[in-house]
Amino acid sequence: MLPTTSVNSRSQGNGALSPRDAARHTAGAKRYKYLRRLFHFRQMDFEFALWQMLYLFTSPQRVYRNFHYRKQTKDQWARDDPAFLVLLSIWLCVSTVGFGFVLDLGFFETIKLLLWVVFIDCVGVGLLIATLMWFISNKYLVKQQNRDYDVEWGYAFDVHLNAFYPLLVILHFIQLFFINYVIISDSVIGYFVGNTLWLIAIGYYIYVTFLGYSALPFLKNTAILLYPFALLIMLYLISLACGWNFTKMLCSFYKYRV
Repeated sequence: MLPTTSVNSRSQGNGALSPRDAARHTAGAKRYKYLRRLFHFRQMDFEFALWQMLYLFTSPQRVYRNFHYRKQTKDQWARDDPAFLVLLSIWLCVSTVGFGFVLDLGFFETIKLLLWVVFIDCVGVGLLIATLMWFISNKYLVKQQNRDYDVEWGYAFDVHLNAFYPLLVILHFIQLFFINYVIISDSVIGYFVGNTLWLIAIGYYIYVTFLGYSALPFLKNTAILLYPFALLIMLYLISLACGWNFTKMLCSFYKYRV
């Protein structure tokens, strides 16, 4: 299941690409290749993408180990196969339809909710976070400020997608079974269950993001990416003390948007 082809035309064993190969490995060339494969489903490895989705829950370190193999064989950290993105889009559609059913939304309201979740919650927020993390990691976390050592923007976006998938499953799938009967009730157990799911989901997002950047051998001090855990736990305890119900607030927000 792992790629085994090797990258040729290395110069003198120092990892630098020849001018011809460098042209084929520019950000524009990689982006063109990725988008072109997006319309060729037969070229996508959906079995491997499903393997990654499974291990993002059970052993996310193994997922990032494969990114090392891709760097060694294809000279890029970011995914070159859009199969993971396609499957994530399907998950977004299915979970959003489920959310619309639980919130008792009509057909057009569910479509509006789907567009919001895809283009704002996933893509829009993902672009913002990926760009921010790309800038911070290249500006402050690279061990040697050298053009041969930098975080690819595509990899930063892949890290977001990896971290977003468990969050999506927890908040937009598992949580659906508890919303109407437990979470949105005006009881202590309601906001305790709902806020605990939020704690697990966002905590998982932070942890998978940390693993993504700590997997890059040329970055330093990546442990600072775990610092938001302290703020997250503090906010969780405050929410329980004040009776804030994050899920109820989210449901009200979604209904307002659609």
